[in-house]
Amino acid sequence: MTDFPAVEFEARLARAQTLMAAEDFDAILLTTEAEVRYFTGFRSLFWQSPTRPWFVILPQSGAPVAVIPAIGADLMGRTWVSDIRSWPSPRGFDEGINLLVEALIPYRRIGLPMGEESSLRMPLTDFQTLKTSLKAEFADCTPLIKSLRMVKSDAEIAILKDICQIGSRAFARVPEFAQSGTALSEVFRRFRIALLEEGAEETPYLVGGAGPGGYTDVISPPDETPLAQEDVLMLDTGASLKGYFCDFDRNFAIGTANDAARAAHARLWDATEAAFDMARAGKTMADLFAAMQGVLKGGSDVGRFGHGLGMQLTEWPSIAAHDHTELQAGMVLTLEPSLMLDETRMMVAEENILITNSAPVLLTQRAPRELPVI
Repeated sequence: MTDFPAVEFEARLARAQTLMAAEDFDAILLTTEAEVRYFTGFRSLFWQSPTRPWFVILPQSGAPVAVIPAIGADLMGRTWVSDIRSWPSPRGFDEGINLLVEALIPYRRIGLPMGEESSLRMPLTDFQTLKTSLKAEFADCTPLIKSLRMVKSDAEIAILKDICQIGSRAFARVPEFAQSGTALSEVFRRFRIALLEEGAEETPYLVGGAGPGGYTDVISPPDETPLAQEDVLMLDTGASLKGYFCDFDRNFAIGTANDAARAAHARLWDATEAAFDMARAGKTMADLFAAMQGVLKGGSDVGRFGHGLGMQLTEWPSIAAHDHTELQAGMVLTLEPSLMLDETRMMVAEENILITNSAPVLLTQRAPRELPVI
């Protein structure tokens, strides 16, 4: 049993195999959670353990092959994958390598994600053994995987819409518990509870900050500092539903908002609006970056103003000056401009959108242009 019917995965594999034939890949080897889940539907928090490697092989024709630890065989057997080869793990001396070599022997040219934002989730010594045991060429298939995962199916989009609305409802409850005198750690705890109560399955990512008129960074865990009058509070959530993420933030002023914070919030809103108005199929990520930069007129060195969104909190592509990826219908993106108020304080805004064949669709409930005051 998976979050999608078998036809969803059959379609993903068919698209992959068409590209594999065009790019001369006899097979693709997958080792990371997102790629394994994308093609099989295998979803488990057991990936949090680094002890065991997991492998899935996509042949240019035919069905996928899972080479996995025995502890996962039952769950994989409830997906659409039928060829499952397992070993008792951990056992140290051979963590699936002999099984993997046997499965890969027929293939001459094997794709492996090697490019940006990719990783190899197996011991490097085992990978070296794999290469020396095979008479095969390993080549980078990152562009192929990227082209598939950047464009979401209708089934994926439906879940992404749901989790963005769940996050939006939770943000609407922040004034219930983010009061002057409340410790930032307590605000975080209550917000996680709100996300779960509204329907999120997991809340693996929650960061933010608070400070007088702005905050000093956007990736910190909370401390016990109480909220104070004229603080700006920011919460940024990556809650998930059926393995798909929302990723957006909201800003709130505590008690009162000073003029600089109000002005910054309005400029950030205008920046997201400029990008939203431009976000049409055929435009590029660099175009969206330039639209936001034009409103902000500098003021940030964060490197990008958003990214792809889906099975991972951040996915390809990046809304950055160097990224000329064209927008396509079915892409889900974050619009995330940031602005330095002075040498130490900053503010960030973020929305989640869906690219269509016409105007984009806002998946989050739009933040107001005026900074909300609690």
